[in-house]
Amino acid sequence: MDGALTFQDIIKNSVLEAGGYLQGVTWESVLNTAGTILLSLLMGLLIFWIYRKTYMGVVYSRAFAVSLAGMTVLTCSIIVTIQSNIVLSLGMVGALSIVRYRTAIKDPLDLLYLFWTVATGIAIGAGMFYISVLVFVVMLVLLLIITRHKHKRDEMYILLIHYNGDCVDREVRRALGTRPYQIKSKTMRKQDMEMAVEVRVHKGDLSFVDQIRNLEQVFDLTIVQYDGDYID
Repeated sequence: MDGALTFQDIIKNSVLEAGGYLQGVTWESVLNTAGTILLSLLMGLLIFWIYRKTYMGVVYSRAFAVSLAGMTVLTCSIIVTIQSNIVLSLGMVGALSIVRYRTAIKDPLDLLYLFWTVATGIAIGAGMFYISVLVFVVMLVLLLIITRHKHKRDEMYILLIHYNGDCVDREVRRALGTRPYQIKSKTMRKQDMEMAVEVRVHKGDLSFVDQIRNLEQVFDLTIVQYDGDYID
């Protein structure tokens, strides 16, 4: 059809626009870009604050938390840079395709936060601020629900009991009472024995620990909290 732009025409126009881009920069465009970057920084700091408040892992990494805010800003700046020119877009894709990240993500929730920052940066950089706000509200509600359920759930403990005598097994079961438990392992060395028991504790009730520790044939007792995921 006459007058229709072909893909070659789009590429040619983009090349020409890329050459005159710097000459077309105005104070208004600079201020708009600065406002967009500052907004992405604000959203990144909010994500950083939520990550800090809702962290449920064992070892908190401040470096990873700070990188969430930085990644939001960097993603936004990339989108602002490439959205106006297809040549810059292709060049950016080529540059990023050779980058390899070797950092292992131990917690799946950390991966969720990474995608959240990237999505927020893309939405703000593309000028769709309402999407970043909607995603922020939805993720905030979701994380609050998850963390509240996590805190109310029963805690899991591993008991390592070192003892001597066969009757201790029966006394341990009696001390555990109706609490859900499972014997994970049992090691026997002549007269000495070691047993690992996984037990679910409700509301931090560890009264059974003193009962087991006071048994005459128990040499020592180690209790370790296990922060794993269990399906009720």
